[in-house]
Amino acid sequence: MASTWTLEIESPVAASRLFRAGVMDWHNLAPKVAPHIIASAHPVEGAGGIGVGSIRQFNFTSAMPFSVMKEKLEFLDVEKCECKSTLIEGGGIGTAIETATSHIKVEPTANGGCVVKVESTYKLLPGVEAKDETTKAKDSITNIFKGAEAYLIANPDAYN
Repeated sequence: MASTWTLEIESPVAASRLFRAGVMDWHNLAPKVAPHIIASAHPVEGAGGIGVGSIRQFNFTSAMPFSVMKEKLEFLDVEKCECKSTLIEGGGIGTAIETATSHIKVEPTANGGCVVKVESTYKLLPGVEAKDETTKAKDSITNIFKGAEAYLIANPDAYN
């Protein structure tokens, strides 16, 4: 049986900038803003890691319980700041998780900032209990967008 969790993260940064930094270019930005967690990242196949069907790989430091994660971009609408991706390797796939998908939408708010809306659906392997995996996943995604936000606030000309 599949389980779903949702998360909303508010930010003072404009939606399009946060989407470009925290989603579209995260494979380049992540090792710069979170080197203690992400050792390196790169496109594995596809249009620079940002086209539908493309695959990105993230290599983690010992701070994470797994060393690698590959995700495939299933849907992308840059104008609406929305994407869907599937975890295809690493990140618990095959050891604890059978399938996992994430839907991210970054929506503008009236004050010029935005709200990041995340919906993640996953199916655990038989006999595996969720424990605090949802909390860890939410913390990880919050840290991604807060890291991108801090970078964008410190670098007002980036990702315009």
